[in-house]
Amino acid sequence: MRMLVPTLIMGGIALILLAIGISRGQGETVAGLRVAGSMLWQIIPLLVFAFVMAGMIQVLIPQELIARWVGESSGWRGIMLGSVAGGLAPGGPYVSLPLAAGLMRSGAGVGTMVAFLTGWSLWSLGRLPMEVGILGWRLTLIRLASVLVFPPLAGFIAQFFFGKSG
Repeated sequence: MRMLVPTLIMGGIALILLAIGISRGQGETVAGLRVAGSMLWQIIPLLVFAFVMAGMIQVLIPQELIARWVGESSGWRGIMLGSVAGGLAPGGPYVSLPLAAGLMRSGAGVGTMVAFLTGWSLWSLGRLPMEVGILGWRLTLIRLASVLVFPPLAGFIAQFFFGKSG
């Protein structure tokens, strides 16, 4: 049920764009559907493995362990662990978002998961080699230094305002 509204919105936008492509009648619809199909075949394996991973985390890792390390009561330790884990998490949103959802369903705290997603978004150590190669060491280090405090800070803010004890 949680995905119904976003699915309807995305479906509506897709149908509008499809109708625009059909109305133009210049073969754009077929070209667009081919590109979509190609992207789908590239993404499906990653999605399948990401959802398997998220599901297995929910059933294999005891909820007590998740609650102790990254649950609502894990405090600063959980938020820091979430920040670092997010920075180390491989892949894009197809991996990190199902992982965060699986952890949330298994008892992870909102602050820890906000720190995880913010760390994944801002620190992302997996993309550092490309960033250094394109932007150079100086700009990469300036960027990292500028965002260093944000994943834990975002986790603490989320925990304070939206955590069960907050």
